[in-house]
Amino acid sequence: MLYEMRIYDVTPGKMEAIIERFDKHVVALFDKHGMTIKHFWVDADDANNRLYYVVEHPDMETRNGNYERFRSDPEWIEAKRLSELNGPLTQKQESIFMQDAAFFKSN
Repeated sequence: MLYEMRIYDVTPGKMEAIIERFDKHVVALFDKHGMTIKHFWVDADDANNRLYYVVEHPDMETRNGNYERFRSDPEWIEAKRLSELNGPLTQKQESIFMQDAAFFKSN
């Protein structure tokens, strides 16, 4: 498996809006397009204004195809447009890709 940690630097004052967009649209759309979200976090230090989540993918090729379908989905395009009428919700997005370490066995 390939795990993608996505880190969003949220525009000040927009954390509630981005969480609402994930809750009402993105989580279901990711599922629709074959992407499994493993967990969400918000930064423990409010000053950092970051949202983190991990998506599980079988491999990079599948990940890229799923994101391509997600980004071209009319429901996503409209949800993004409406949620950003008063400006973008994020200032920066970063992805870190990870794989299981062979020595570690989780319970």
